[in-house]
Amino acid sequence: MSDSRSASVEPVVLADSLAKHFPSGGEVVKAVDDVSFRLPRGKMIAILGASGSGKSTLLNLLGALDRPTGGQLLVDGVAVNALRGGREVAYRRRKVGFVFQTFNLIPQMSALENVLLPMEFTDLAPREQEERARQLLRAVGIGNERLAHRPATLSGGQQQRVAIARAVANDPAIVLADEPTANLDSKTGRKIVELLHKLCEQGRTVIVATHDPAIAKEAEVMFEMEDGQIVDQRGGL
Repeated sequence: MSDSRSASVEPVVLADSLAKHFPSGGEVVKAVDDVSFRLPRGKMIAILGASGSGKSTLLNLLGALDRPTGGQLLVDGVAVNALRGGREVAYRRRKVGFVFQTFNLIPQMSALENVLLPMEFTDLAPREQEERARQLLRAVGIGNERLAHRPATLSGGQQQRVAIARAVANDPAIVLADEPTANLDSKTGRKIVELLHKLCEQGRTVIVATHDPAIAKEAEVMFEMEDGQIVDQRGGL
């Protein structure tokens, strides 16, 4: 994993009056409702909230999986709210890595193949891609004996490790993790949080959406969301 980036006081994320509204049954659901914040680079940031608080929608906006209804969003120098078409796809491939609660690995592919998948669109030669994938898997604790295993033959913790390796395959500045420990036991969950901290030590910014206050305490910056708004904050810029 690259350590080319270093922690900086310059914000990696700038949100100004960011909003995402959905029509529902003749009403408007304000999933994210006029939020503004600045996030530091190279830190772990937790978005804490119950189901329906807006934390996953906020994560989707940061990852360009949803488009904002209003406001401005700047991520690592990119105006995300202005992205369309190929530029939007390129942003997701190069700037952001995703880690999901349900792992979202391709079941027909081995652990190694899952990590290789996002590198298909890079300039690396196939041999370089494979060597990088092997290095990333070793770094998260997946040894050679597991590389050919498909997700169904791996434990939940092993699958999440593979998912983390896949998330950083293209060396993104930001990793977005949506409830990354929710399907894991507490011991395995702690190990996954340790891995996410290591990504921060390498200069990446890790943003975790969670309902678990214990995980939020592990973060250097914490936002608490309720009804689409930030109701409490610790740290940040």
